[in-house]
Amino acid sequence: QVQLVESGGGLVQPGGSLRLSCAASGSIFRIYGMGWYRQTPGKQRELVAAFTAGGSTNYADSAKERFTLSRDNAKNTVYLQMNSLKPEDTAVYYCSADLQQLGAGLRSYWGQGTQVTVSS
Repeated sequence: QVQLVESGGGLVQPGGSLRLSCAASGSIFRIYGMGWYRQTPGKQRELVAAFTAGGSTNYADSAKERFTLSRDNAKNTVYLQMNSLKPEDTAVYYCSADLQQLGAGLRSYWGQGTQVTVSS
């Protein structure tokens, strides 16, 4: 059983920073891609930043220059450093991973989501 455990959300003032963490656990053979998406009420879930299977990093235009995605492969963990946060960054942030378990095929997994609220 694979689990994606997220942490680091919360309330922050505009211009502040937060660091989100997502750790994948379970009988993981290989992680192909991993990153963060976000969703606000009434809107579709959208990409924030993600590592791709090809080794590149994709960022949403709104995240470029302010957010940085990093990872610790030994811990199957990705981190999203969010700086200069704006009220429009308020959303539930979801971790996602495309991975292969031992003896199984490739599939996508999602975390439970962590709330980020940017407000004064």
